[in-house]
Amino acid sequence: MKGVESFGWVVLGVSLVVVAAVLSNRISDRIRIPAPALFLVGAAIASDLFPTLASMRVQTVQNVVTVALIMILFDGGMGIGWRHLRPNAGAVLWVGVAGTAVTAAGIAAFAHLILGFGWQVALLLGTALSPTDPAVVFSVLGRREIVGRSGVLLEGEAGANDPVGIALMAVLIGAAGLTGGHAVGHGLIEFLRQMAIGGVAGVAGGWLLLRLMRRIPLPSEALYPIRTLAFAAAVYGLATICGGSGFLAVFIAGIFVGDANAPYKREIERFHSAVASLAEVVAFVVLGLTVSLRDLPKVDALWPGLIIAVVLTLLVRPLLVGLISLPVKLRTGERIFVLWAGLKGAVPILLGTFAFTAGIPDAQRIYEIVFIVVTFSVVVQGGLAPTVAKWAKVPMRSTELEPWALGMRFREEPTGLHHYRVGTGSTADGTTIADLPVGENLWISMINRDGRLVQVAHNTVLQAGDEILALIDTDTDTDTDTDGNDPGKIFTAASDR
Repeated sequence: MKGVESFGWVVLGVSLVVVAAVLSNRISDRIRIPAPALFLVGAAIASDLFPTLASMRVQTVQNVVTVALIMILFDGGMGIGWRHLRPNAGAVLWVGVAGTAVTAAGIAAFAHLILGFGWQVALLLGTALSPTDPAVVFSVLGRREIVGRSGVLLEGEAGANDPVGIALMAVLIGAAGLTGGHAVGHGLIEFLRQMAIGGVAGVAGGWLLLRLMRRIPLPSEALYPIRTLAFAAAVYGLATICGGSGFLAVFIAGIFVGDANAPYKREIERFHSAVASLAEVVAFVVLGLTVSLRDLPKVDALWPGLIIAVVLTLLVRPLLVGLISLPVKLRTGERIFVLWAGLKGAVPILLGTFAFTAGIPDAQRIYEIVFIVVTFSVVVQGGLAPTVAKWAKVPMRSTELEPWALGMRFREEPTGLHHYRVGTGSTADGTTIADLPVGENLWISMINRDGRLVQVAHNTVLQAGDEILALIDTDTDTDTDTDGNDPGKIFTAASDR
């Protein structure tokens, strides 16, 4: 019976943590501190107060956070989708890869030349702190959603630089015993190999998953999201054992199926969003338990960590990533916000744990410094993100909750039925339905405006933010009307195309 009682305490503790995670968003909205910061610091304090909580092995921590990242990256890819990423794919790839490289190089140079770290430690610090996490930014924006290219760029950059940063760290650790040109050559080949195999595995896995989702029915609605979750994990595993970046493969697979039509797609998306939110909490809590706040002064990590955090926030990312992003077309305010919103999250701390498993000298100090930088980034940068967004006039729209739904289910895919959102400054914005430049084979059947139905009539004026359900005659073409116009471009703002 003692074993049952002990397990009951475990269940009670885990349940209370999950409840606290759900309620933390309300607290975060009030105090303007991202919820992940509360769990990260709270777990670190708990590990000092109750030392038994910090007994988890580093390898176990890495495994738990890896599983969490699979869920987070797959959901992030689904949230972007190929349709939204396609116009910005070049910018995302450039900023995600080149931005990661220059950030790692900038931090490493500062840590070596100014703070006096050895090159190995400096490069490990730079690589660990190069990935970003926009989920922290979006958590403090509350029910406001970034509109336009800047939001896609932030999400896409994080999705790209997480696998890039992890691959760079693996390359650095793998080349630790090499010197000179051998180390550079080995590192470059290994990095390109991981990216190539991960990319191919992601495209192939996404293509196959989409076919399964569309063509193989399951006996229960509840099994559909479980199938996609299991398949995402399989894509990671296959890419990893083939020597590629499993994280990149998962992210690409998510993008591939993100905006594609499939049975029970809405339920699948909601399930993955909930799982990813829980996975983020688990990752921050587990990583926070590995940190001892009491040891920060002993390993001389506090001041170096704060100095690196300030330099990274005010110099390295604005200057180096700012130069890299100059070819990307953004308004000045949006560019400032993108550079400010390059927050650090769970991935840098995960990368810091690699120093332990690789037996790197001074690993404890590296890990503590990374923790301090991430905490500073989440609390200070994340807390000021709404203020910077308002000052920079970043276009946003309200995303109030809509608890009521009305709809129909079909046994076959309803071809010709399309969902659009009227973009600010689009052709449809401020135009009556009768004056829309579409042919006679498109009918608007429903308009959702701020959570309320709007009567559909010839003189109804559409507004930015309206959600439109439109039916296109499939006897002509599912994507264009009789005049050859693409309705998607009519409802979408020019800056988002």
